[in-house]
Amino acid sequence: MKTITKDKAKELINQTNGRIFSATYIKKDLSKRIMNARLGKHYKSKTGKKAPYNPEKYNLKKVYDMKVKDFRIINLNTLISLSINKNKYIIKE
Repeated sequence: MKTITKDKAKELINQTNGRIFSATYIKKDLSKRIMNARLGKHYKSKTGKKAPYNPEKYNLKKVYDMKVKDFRIINLNTLISLSINKNKYIIKE
């Protein structure tokens, strides 16, 4: 396993080009979550409203959760590990 920074992790996620990856992070309620996700699908609001904030500004990443089959947000500040293309990475503080 390689140890990488949060910025490198964000870069690796952006380079997945729609391939499925696994991320482990701490949720807002302080529980640990392991998610199989992908980029490339785009969320469309049912009401037509725009989001009240830009997730990139808060170091959040919008992804499509493959298990739940819905969109979720990964907090890159609490990211613990990533698994992309059979490569495992540990995120350092």
